[in-house]
Amino acid sequence: MPPSSLPLSDWFVVSLRPAGQHRRLLRAAAALGADGVGLPGLRLAAREDTPTGTALDTALACENVIFTSPSAVRFAMRLRMLRQESRRPRSIPRVFALGAATAAALRRAGVDGVVVPPRADSESLLALPELQPVQDRTVGLVTAPGGRGLLAQELRKRGARLAVAEVYERRLARMGLRHARQLLAARDHGAVCVTSAEALGNVIAALPGDARNRLLACVAITSSARLEAIAREAGFATTIRAASPAPRDLLAALVTHASGQGFR
Repeated sequence: MPPSSLPLSDWFVVSLRPAGQHRRLLRAAAALGADGVGLPGLRLAAREDTPTGTALDTALACENVIFTSPSAVRFAMRLRMLRQESRRPRSIPRVFALGAATAAALRRAGVDGVVVPPRADSESLLALPELQPVQDRTVGLVTAPGGRGLLAQELRKRGARLAVAEVYERRLARMGLRHARQLLAARDHGAVCVTSAEALGNVIAALPGDARNRLLACVAITSSARLEAIAREAGFATTIRAASPAPRDLLAALVTHASGQGFR
């Protein structure tokens, strides 16, 4: 198909994924004809000290274990060779994933029977019947510090005996003039994929005024009602909601929006 006939041939798509993790989204956008701009909203760093290793051992020994992101799976594997642990079913009797991408990462790690909520958010996971009730049951939470904290807060409120293993952390990523110039040189119609409030806030704070205004003039594609509200509060005039934070769903929402607005 000629590039000019692709559905996003007049668009550019901004990824706010952590440093080094833009490729999947931007490759999918390019297949639809869009240019790609990667603005690192975060930088992920492993926690590999002894206390973290002990916390992970404790979390993996719980009756139920929740992984909050593909990165949580990756850093847990790196720290304690999750692939080997998964061969011992008694180590992880029931595993929950916060979204399809996290479930896929667990399956690649050799963990079967992963329970996934219908939506990739904490509220949907907490609504699963397998987590009601959890009074006096042990729940391991493999995650990173920061974020909303809703899972830990609600599970403790329900009486779960919670073991938290923070196997990685989110840090500020370096952004320079190169990123601002790339954004300012992009095509007329822009869309930014918003899947993290923290990443969005970091990027808006780091961009100089003209590049920040260009970003806020984009369509914000969000993966939840909460993020849609945050994007509007940040200054985006146009927001659309995707079915999930998966690249295919984010871009499908943009294709639908672009066709409805008369843009290719």
